[in-house]
Amino acid sequence: MAFVVAATWKAKPGEAERVTEVIRKMTPLSRAEPGNVFYQAQVNPEDPETFFLYEQYADAQAYEDHKATPHFQENVFGYVLEYLAERSVKTYETIDA
Repeated sequence: MAFVVAATWKAKPGEAERVTEVIRKMTPLSRAEPGNVFYQAQVNPEDPETFFLYEQYADAQAYEDHKATPHFQENVFGYVLEYLAERSVKTYETIDA
């Protein structure tokens, strides 16, 4: 069963490129984490300041471990939040079929 994270980031006006840079830096680092199953960011083609991050982790603890990594602390909490107008994070658990 995967633990799913759906995050939406809305960049402040003029800050989309900074947000994109962070996403490009975070993607390979996050994918390399032991508990990561899937990590992919998207940008809204009709609103290029809106980003959607879809992530899957082995379990909720793996997501907590992700948030505790130095690259998350530095790039998300320590940098990109300053350039976001909005940030929404929702979590889900996969339904076993």
